[in-house]
Amino acid sequence: MVQAKVVRFEKAGGPDVLQATTVEVGAPASGQALIRQTAIGLNYIDTYFRSGMYPMQMPAGIGSEAAGVVEAVGPDVTDLKPGDRVAYAGGDPGSYADYRLFPAGRLVKVPDGVSDEQAAALMMKGMTVEYLLNRCVPIQPGMFGLMYAAAGGVGLLAGQWARHIGAKLIGVAAGAEKCALAKQAGYFEVIDRNSENVVERVKAITGGIGVPVAYDSVGKATFETTLACLGPRGFFVSFGTTTGAPPPVEAATLQKGGSLYFTRPTVVTYTATRQELEASAAAVFDLVMKGVLDPMIRQHYPLAEAARAHADLESGRTSGASILVP
Repeated sequence: MVQAKVVRFEKAGGPDVLQATTVEVGAPASGQALIRQTAIGLNYIDTYFRSGMYPMQMPAGIGSEAAGVVEAVGPDVTDLKPGDRVAYAGGDPGSYADYRLFPAGRLVKVPDGVSDEQAAALMMKGMTVEYLLNRCVPIQPGMFGLMYAAAGGVGLLAGQWARHIGAKLIGVAAGAEKCALAKQAGYFEVIDRNSENVVERVKAITGGIGVPVAYDSVGKATFETTLACLGPRGFFVSFGTTTGAPPPVEAATLQKGGSLYFTRPTVVTYTATRQELEASAAAVFDLVMKGVLDPMIRQHYPLAEAARAHADLESGRTSGASILVP
C-alpha cells in the first residue's frame, strides 16, 4: 500500500470544490502499472469535468495527463518495468495525484531527450496539435489556417508546428502581450481580438478569400466569426468549448457559407488504438528533441493549489502551459 496525495471533488462547481486528501493505493493488478508522478499537466478540459459540463459520478478524481516513473507493474505486464519513465494523456480522470495506478497499455515511454515536465505539459496538448494539423485537416506548406487561443498551451504548440511545416497559420489572441508571445511561437500573423476585427483581418491577410481551415477551441462566442472567416469549401474544426458549446449547425448554413464542412474531433478518437497513440506521441517527442516544439511552461503550481491553478486558467491569467508539481 502507498499513501497517495490526491485532489478530488465531491460536487460540481467552481475551483473551490477541489480538495486535497490522502488515499491508499494498492499494488497494480493485471494490466496496470503503479506510477510515482513527478509532473502533472493542467488542461482546460479539466475545468469541464470540475464544473459539471461533463457529468461525473461523485466523488471524482480530476486530471488527464501526467509523467513519472514506474514503481511496480501487474503480473502480466511485460513491456514496462520499474524505473521506466512514462507519460500518459486521456483515460479516466485522476491524474492530480503523486501516485496513481494506470492501464499499462495507455502509457508511453518518455525518451531521454524529453524531461518529465515537458512530457506532462506536452502529451495532451501536443497530441491534440498533431492530430489537428496532421490528420484531421492536414495543413500543407504555404496553406493558410486560423487558430484561436494562439497564446494558450495548444495554441503556442500549433504555431511552432505550423512554422515547422511551412504553413501560414493565423493566430487569434487577446492583448498585445499574448499576441507577441504567439508571434514569437511562429504564427504567420496574429490578430488581437481585443482591438481588431477578426473577420476583416483574416480577409485582408488572405486576399479576400478566407481560410481553408479554422481550428476553433472557443465555441459559442466565436461560432459566427469562424464561419465568416472560412473560404469556399472550408473546414470548421471545433475542438473546444471554453465559452460554451456552439449552436447546432444547420446544413443550410454550411451550404450558404460556400459548401463548408464542420467537424467536432477529440484526441480520444484520434489515439484510440495503441498504434495511433504511440505514433502520435512519438511525433510530438521527436519534434521536442529536434528543438521544434517547446511547451513554454510558464506556470508551476503545487498539487495542493490546484484550485488556484483552475481559477487562473479560467480567468485568462495564464499563457503557455501550466503544470502541477506533487
